[in-house]
Amino acid sequence: MSKLLTLKERLKKALFFSVLLLLLACTTGLIVNQNVESVGTKYIVTSNEVPNADAILVLGAYVFPNGTVSTMLNDRLTAGYELYEQGKAPKLIVSGDHGRKDYDEVNSMKSFLKDKGVPNQDVFMDHAGFSTYESVYRARDIFKVQKLIIVTQEYHLKRAVYVARALGLEAYGVASDRRDYGQAMKMYKFREIAARNKDFLWTNVIKPKPTFLGDAIPVFGDGKATDDK
Repeated sequence: MSKLLTLKERLKKALFFSVLLLLLACTTGLIVNQNVESVGTKYIVTSNEVPNADAILVLGAYVFPNGTVSTMLNDRLTAGYELYEQGKAPKLIVSGDHGRKDYDEVNSMKSFLKDKGVPNQDVFMDHAGFSTYESVYRARDIFKVQKLIIVTQEYHLKRAVYVARALGLEAYGVASDRRDYGQAMKMYKFREIAARNKDFLWTNVIKPKPTFLGDAIPVFGDGKATDDK
């Protein structure tokens, strides 16, 4: 009987500590999420308020198999183009996933901007922008940007600006929300909590290098240097 009571007590203790650890993890995650959101929000401004910068970084999103950009990406590119037209920066960096031959975000993004009249030499393609962290890291180390305007939807922009600031860039964000993106936004915002916690760890603790680095391609040069060979 005493052995049975001991086993029950052990199970109760194990359950208690498991619940305690879970609550601690959830609380920590929410605190980190709030910190990233709070810091990022400070530097999100309107297109008229944003100071001039070295470049405008447009973060990638889904592209259809025929090369047409998705609605969210269309809005990001349009906002980036408008900032370029206002003279907020002399160059644009389009950063996205081009890790496979059958999927290419960045050439579609560059084509979109060229169709609007942006000269080829003013658009730099970051073919290895596989994540927000990598896009910003490469903007700093490959494209040698020091002052940056980041363009994406607001839910994502807070983290992007936080990452850039944590990596030492003078970064500002301009939101590209132009419409209601539907029910998918609920999922995106929920996933963003985990993404903010991950990028907090990456920028402050782990500090991993991107999947690819390579030779510097300063954004002050010619964007044609990033065209497919």
